[in-house]
Amino acid sequence: MIRASRQGDELIKESNILEIKNLEVDFKTDDGINNVVKNISFEIPKGKTVALVGESGSGKSVTSLSIMKLIPTPPGIPPRGQILFDDGKDILKLSTDEMFKIRGNEISMIFQEPMTSLNPVFTVGSQVEEAILLHQNVSKKEAREKTIALFEEVGIPEPSKRVDYYPHELSGGQKQRVMIAMAIACEPKLLICDEPTTALDVTIQKQVLELMLKIQKERNMSMLFITHDLAVVADIADEVLVMFRGDLVEKGSKMEIFKNPQHAYTKGLLACRPDLRQNPKRLYTVDDFLNAETPLKHVGNLTDDEIKKPNREQTDTILELKGIKKYFPIKGGILGRVVDNFKAVDDVSLKLGKGKILGLVGESGCGKTTLGRSILRLIEPTEGQIIYEGEDIMNYSDDEMRKFRRKAQIIFQDPYSSLNPRMTIGDILTEPLVIHGIGGTKKQRYEKASYYLDKVGLGGDHLSRYPHEFSGGQRQRICIARSLMLEPRFIICDESVSALDVSVQAQVLNLLLDLKEEFDLSYLFISHDLSVVKFFSDEIGVMKKGKIVEFGDAEEVYHNPQNDYTKALLEAIPKGLPAEF
Repeated sequence: MIRASRQGDELIKESNILEIKNLEVDFKTDDGINNVVKNISFEIPKGKTVALVGESGSGKSVTSLSIMKLIPTPPGIPPRGQILFDDGKDILKLSTDEMFKIRGNEISMIFQEPMTSLNPVFTVGSQVEEAILLHQNVSKKEAREKTIALFEEVGIPEPSKRVDYYPHELSGGQKQRVMIAMAIACEPKLLICDEPTTALDVTIQKQVLELMLKIQKERNMSMLFITHDLAVVADIADEVLVMFRGDLVEKGSKMEIFKNPQHAYTKGLLACRPDLRQNPKRLYTVDDFLNAETPLKHVGNLTDDEIKKPNREQTDTILELKGIKKYFPIKGGILGRVVDNFKAVDDVSLKLGKGKILGLVGESGCGKTTLGRSILRLIEPTEGQIIYEGEDIMNYSDDEMRKFRRKAQIIFQDPYSSLNPRMTIGDILTEPLVIHGIGGTKKQRYEKASYYLDKVGLGGDHLSRYPHEFSGGQRQRICIARSLMLEPRFIICDESVSALDVSVQAQVLNLLLDLKEEFDLSYLFISHDLSVVKFFSDEIGVMKKGKIVEFGDAEEVYHNPQNDYTKALLEAIPKGLPAEF
């Protein structure tokens, strides 16, 4: 499989590891046949990285599963078209036995969530060894030795020790490194990476991306990298493909896509991520570009009126934390006595002004979520004062805490696990009113639920539906509506946009800002992504190992960071442009 490309005046011939020709994939649904991949064609050159970019539902993961011949039937219908691999063999025509020899051996895949990809009852080493033993003629001892060598190659510390760990004993980044080791164990010709860094902190994401780029170059391996975030692939991709609603709407070299995108959807994907070089008061969304009557530019294009001017005026304090600590006992010995304490939150003091946004940023495990839940006493602090509008809620009785929670709400990271799948949206939204014995009749409560659904961009006709009938972004809007039902003054947003596509993330961030202005809300905004926190917040607190290591005005923290950890977080943020720019 040969293709030609032009470099200056010279015609360069390149061989492809994979060619997809006129691929179509359909799924059977209650409403009929749904065409999820629509007659797409593209190539992956040998030794190159191709990025396949699009939002959830665009068809990119279905395309990758078609390559692996893993489309479930039913509900899927066998894909149509051609998927030509290496020497021209059509994957779609291979038998189960023939595909078994290719899958995991010549073509490997890394999935988005490593915890669900690893079997919790087997050690991580044994799971990598299994892949080696299936496809290579080696002894169990040789497979173990190769596994340890692979763990060392992918940067897992103490590989000879951690090879006997179970998945729950490793961090998220280490689990993803295990998945990379498993994927490259048989030295595949093509590696498919399906959103491999989406669930990771930005610092771990950077490490994993650098590792994958290093392995790809050293092994001269072809890679198909699937993501919803164009910024992630700016430095690792050679070519970029953009999918939208099952169609391949744009393809070209990395420089062509980033310098001169042609399709409105591509421009929207490039523009919707917070731009650290500017301080806009709103983010562009994909819909802004798709629905624009006149063309919009895609990068660094906001007018003076659209730039957020820092507002440092003094305001009254709505929340003050004094010396908050949360320690978890560590037990040991035969009698299970407390031998030490894990200091999840260690002497934190903060102030939040009325109508302001305080951003709290740090990696997973730094204590930011524990602090957020301690503020609402969902977790009881070990020590300290939580002063809300002048009163220390640590002294509140159960009845007083019940009244306080009408004033303070929380939005969690995963909207699906936050919503009861057996309750309708109407019942979910009115439940807080029922619990607190307010809101009048059932009809009046439902009218209020309809009002807040309208406020978050969903109609009142959604009240009779169930959570599974909505997209991730819509479910998070429902969670936001629920947090507003009791008319709070203060809301904790705990990684509330981290699980969303960057395009949906922009919509939700804009929505939260609109609601803040309309209802005079104050936010504690928790995230691991400093670019999002910098855009959204008035002030930023940087948290590490239970302590606040830096605090200040959002612009000041970004432009003049004092702590090395803050600098590392900033350095890890995807810049959104190739290094060659």
